[in-house]
Amino acid sequence: MLKGIAASEGIGIGKVMIVEEHSLEYTPKTVTDTAAELARYRDAVDKFCEETTEQADALRKSTGDKEAEILEGHIQMIKDPFMGGEIEKLIEEGGQCAEAALEQMCNMFIEMFSAVDDDVTQQRAADVKDIKSAILAILLGIKVVKISDAPAGTVLVAKEVTPSMTAGINKENIVGIVTETGSQTSHSAILARALEIPAVLSVEKATSTLSSGEQIIVDGSTGDVVTAPSEAEISEYSAKRDAFLREKRELENYRGKKTVSASGEEYELFCNIGTPKDATKAMEADGEGVGLFRTEFLFMDRNALPTEDEQFEAYKQAALVLKGKGLIIRTLDIGGDKDIPYLGLEKEENPFMGFRAIRYCLKNRDLFKSQIKAILRASAFGDIRIMFPLITAVEELRAGKALVEEAKADLRASGIEFNENIPVGVMTETAASGVIAHLLAKEADFFSIGTNDLTGYTMAADRGNSDVAYLYSPFQPSVLIMIKRIIECGKAEGIPVGMCGEAAANPMMIPLLISFGLTEFSVSAPSVLKVRKNIAKWTKDEADKVAEKVMSMATEAEVLDYLKGIV
Repeated sequence: MLKGIAASEGIGIGKVMIVEEHSLEYTPKTVTDTAAELARYRDAVDKFCEETTEQADALRKSTGDKEAEILEGHIQMIKDPFMGGEIEKLIEEGGQCAEAALEQMCNMFIEMFSAVDDDVTQQRAADVKDIKSAILAILLGIKVVKISDAPAGTVLVAKEVTPSMTAGINKENIVGIVTETGSQTSHSAILARALEIPAVLSVEKATSTLSSGEQIIVDGSTGDVVTAPSEAEISEYSAKRDAFLREKRELENYRGKKTVSASGEEYELFCNIGTPKDATKAMEADGEGVGLFRTEFLFMDRNALPTEDEQFEAYKQAALVLKGKGLIIRTLDIGGDKDIPYLGLEKEENPFMGFRAIRYCLKNRDLFKSQIKAILRASAFGDIRIMFPLITAVEELRAGKALVEEAKADLRASGIEFNENIPVGVMTETAASGVIAHLLAKEADFFSIGTNDLTGYTMAADRGNSDVAYLYSPFQPSVLIMIKRIIECGKAEGIPVGMCGEAAANPMMIPLLISFGLTEFSVSAPSVLKVRKNIAKWTKDEADKVAEKVMSMATEAEVLDYLKGIV
């Protein structure tokens, strides 16, 4: 039995096909004929764009527009004036060979995106890595492996399944995917889910442990990979596969329905997004709005700040897609661990406790005001709400609101329309915000609980540190007490309280949130129907009994043992 990350649900039973990677090693050299080397690089980019366009067209036919856009985004990235221009400059002015120039610039972007503690942004590092590998292969004359000829009943096993590889997948023949890298939000996972192929990612040494032709079972719901399965195991997992497919069909019964508990309480079921295009995915998933629009993407992958107009167009586009449904836009959450070279941020020993998010914005008023004005302008086109991240003191909320009023005054003077009564809320994601929630609730229009950071700050545990991973859980009693307090303080002041952290989609957390009085759940688009179904299972009285029991427990282990037994 091998173990990895459950990335795409379902059960796949089939024979292994190892996708081997070719070496992309080369010897860097200085070139004297820079014009010829530049032409060589441009020819490689042209070929990359041509091949990628063909792959995107194939992917559009097999999965749809939104998955094809991943590959089309690769073309946009390499053609970006900053990335492509800097590579050409390294060749023209630096005398570097095309391979070295490409690798130097791509590695800079990979390092920049990888440093951000945000899955969506980190995936952009994977995009750049994919671009680098593809163009290097063209420059080196290497023929990239194609998997379109895989026979029926194949389980693909690779170090990584890239978007370009998946373009050739015949989903009728591929029953499972296993990789050595990747996460639930990586493109490997996104595309596997779009193709409805069970996938387990980050299985250590999968390509060397497994052999082509051997039969395995891939459980994309648990992250298990069963090697050399017995007849009894094959029979057991076949039954699980059939049950999974039945449940999937049943979920469609919740499409187009309100999000209602068994006792009739209604909830808002929103989605988390990172780009305006993600708003379309949220609507396709039957989301009822957007509970978290991360705005960092607008500031990444460029060499200068986005203008107010650029930001306005992005927020307006999302608002128009939502057609009047709620859109909560989180102001820039940058700084510390989220390094953007052109901002010139200083390195910090402890970035999570440092100069980031609202702290950075309040010290960079022009940047902050530009974003606020863009959001305000977009509010004329939909139900937009502003949310400040990493609030730890009432002064920060007041300073942010004061800047909103300044921005409103500027727009009035210019005769520009906006929503005068735009709600301004707080992302409660620190222990401090939980402790003073009763004070913040008097001055905020809404709360949204960010459980990822709230857990880390409350437990003083870095989720990326394996030595303290046992502490990083939203089911720790201290975190549950904090969540309950934040919701109760919001209710006491009559403001809505949502949750946009990953815990909002956890079936074991749902009865607790119903009991505590949460009003809005914001989850990933693929989780919408499942969350709606899970909410529909509980009456308020049943949830209250569960919460009463849980809140009397002293350890996370007790909480989880109990909840696993009833969910």
